Amino acid sequence: MLKGRLGLETARIPHVDRHGLIWLERGELCVISGCLHFLRGKDTLTPMTDQIPHQAVSMILLGPGSTVSHDALRLLARHGTLLAAVGTDGVRSYTAPPLLPDRSDVARRQAELWGNPRRRISVARHMYALRLGEVLPHRDLDTLRGIEGSRVKVTYKLMADKFGIQWHGRRFDRSHPDADDLPNQAINHAATAVQSAAAIAVQALGAIPQLGFIHEDSGQSFVLYIADLFREQTTLSIAFSAVKQVEKTDEMMDRVVRREAARVFRQQALIPAMIDRIKQVLRVDEVEHGAGDDRDS
Repeated sequence: MLKGRLGLETARIPHVDRHGLIWLERGELCVISGCLHFLRGKDTLTPMTDQIPHQAVSMILLGPGSTVSHDALRLLARHGTLLAAVGTDGVRSYTAPPLLPDRSDVARRQAELWGNPRRRISVARHMYALRLGEVLPHRDLDTLRGIEGSRVKVTYKLMADKFGIQWHGRRFDRSHPDADDLPNQAINHAATAVQSAAAIAVQALGAIPQLGFIHEDSGQSFVLYIADLFREQTTLSIAFSAVKQVEKTDEMMDRVVRREAARVFRQQALIPAMIDRIKQVLRVDEVEHGAGDDRDS
């Protein structure tokens, strides 16, 4: 007897047994003879095609200069393979059609922690501990936010001194990223790049972007705070390194930040690191091993 709903056993490979992400750019994602292919240089005399093992990967990142056919979307949806349109080297995240993973355990865990006030503050304290390097005794979010704000100001100054950059304070205007001095411009662009990586990580795990544990107004609240966990080691390093390069070469800040972000992302294996951090924040291992989840951070 065939098992499963309607008498059919699923042919999907569980995401836990798949290989992570695959990156494609400058070509057409299409179906040839019933299989997924990536066609490059189709307008040349020597086009090249690569067969894509879509059943064995969790997510395909489609970069600039690429198109995707209706048949390809249908095939990906059938096998539960995620697709995201991203910028060069993954430093932008434009869209991810909701093909959805094959399990809901991460989303259910996140909703469970978010919906319980005591667990919710416990997760928030844990996230602040990861950010600040110590567990704070406070349980009031406004107090924690105030402490974080003070620490972040010091971090900006220390990182600027490390890179030999004059720092006059953080001026943040997301709608006008080039309106301020070079360090603030660089931070704006670098933050966007790191948030894109966090969005990819959240999408790959099937977590819920809207359910943040600290700042909740944004539809990307959880994404934004996962990005914040990497502010010092990643965002500020990218930004201030880019400032030094622009001072020497007079290149466009956005271009330099994207290039530097791509280098740092590869060096730090940033997206896999973010996926691991999300699992840590949501205490996914406790669910897998049947451990209690009422402990405070």
